[in-house]
Amino acid sequence: MSVEKLKIGIVVGSVRKGRNADAVSHWMYNFATKRNDAEYELVDLINYKLPLLGQEIPSEQKEEANFAIKSWSESMAKYDGYIFVTPEYNHAVGGALKNALDYLNPELNNKAAGFVGYGSLGGVRAHENMRLILGELQVAVVRTAVTFSLMTDFENMSVFKPAEYHEGNANTMLDQILAWSGALKKLR
Repeated sequence: MSVEKLKIGIVVGSVRKGRNADAVSHWMYNFATKRNDAEYELVDLINYKLPLLGQEIPSEQKEEANFAIKSWSESMAKYDGYIFVTPEYNHAVGGALKNALDYLNPELNNKAAGFVGYGSLGGVRAHENMRLILGELQVAVVRTAVTFSLMTDFENMSVFKPAEYHEGNANTMLDQILAWSGALKKLR
């Protein structure tokens, strides 16, 4: 009897033009898939044109907005756990990711998440902000995170060249996410 692999969504948490999130997310995806211990998929916020939560939507844009919201919800609901790749903007998570999370609740309940961050301090303040947000959404957040510094892991703060030592944290974080995701799947 084969055991179904856990599904882990790697959420690209920035939509900014010229973002470093592409390189960081693809590094995490490539690293994770080499382990062959779960199904990993990239989930890029840029592919969902989510309106600001609570914003009045003109009638000619409602169908498109409702489709984006429904697609986002369905995409996130299918995963057993998540890796949120997020930059740190002004000591916090970026607005696009926060807005996207505000559209979710039951889709995330009783699942696990970890963080991959980047910024002047590796995105750690965004991670702390995310811990509060995800706690409210009933997501178990793992302790270990992967933190890339703009000063040491990026050439000219734009070309991603991560130090090898990050692989240790990435493995530990993935182990923790899979353990918690597997345990929490039994609750759902």
